[in-house]
Amino acid sequence: MSDKSQISSSHLVLIPSYNTGKLLTDTVEEAVQQWQPVWVVIDGSDDGSETLLEPLQVLYPDLLLVIKTSENRGKGAAILEGVTLAKEAGFTHVLTMDADYQHPASFIRQFMQASAANLAAMVLGEPQFDESAPMIRVKGRQISNWWANLETLGAGIHDSLFGMRVYPIADLIAVMHSTRWARRFDFDPEVAVRMAWRGVPVVNIETPVRYLSKQEGGVSQFKYGRDNVLLTGMHIRLFLGFLFRLPNLLRINKESRL
Repeated sequence: MSDKSQISSSHLVLIPSYNTGKLLTDTVEEAVQQWQPVWVVIDGSDDGSETLLEPLQVLYPDLLLVIKTSENRGKGAAILEGVTLAKEAGFTHVLTMDADYQHPASFIRQFMQASAANLAAMVLGEPQFDESAPMIRVKGRQISNWWANLETLGAGIHDSLFGMRVYPIADLIAVMHSTRWARRFDFDPEVAVRMAWRGVPVVNIETPVRYLSKQEGGVSQFKYGRDNVLLTGMHIRLFLGFLFRLPNLLRINKESRL
């Protein structure tokens, strides 16, 4: 058990999950040992995920909250559900991380410290891949990163898709309410771009990422056809939004260089 004086009242770990099975338990167990509190949003899962977490809830009754939605609405929608409740509870910042054990819980404190040192910023993980990373995924994110940097005039988004991040909650909610998109796999790149448009500074942290094989129990909700179409449509929309905002972005860019 952790000393209650160590439980943060400003920074929260939020883990959205959809049918990640035992990997969710492993992720949450490591996260709650690194930071408190931890909230999990079960996004309409039908694999009994909330039951798997019950022993941890007993072990960490003051540190771990599990929220279950009635239907699967997507990663972005699950995060919006969580951060809305977090804001009502008085939290100001949220660290999001994936439930499939890809993100290192050992880096949570480094992310939170970077956020505490620059409360206005979003802290983005910059993935460091090993040989387990599928090359098609690595190449695909390079394309998305190129577009994100064009759409923000090089605001400093080193990786647009990595899901381990710290957001200022008020800015995140404002961005989410400004669009009906960013509710599914398009959440991470879209909110990064829109927050940069909003003037939120960027801090990048190099972060190792692991891809578990099916033999290791790895799961992925990414569907190459469906989600690539979603991302393509997203970048078309963002590019049009970029053109509309270009005069203002040029002005901000010029002022930042003075």
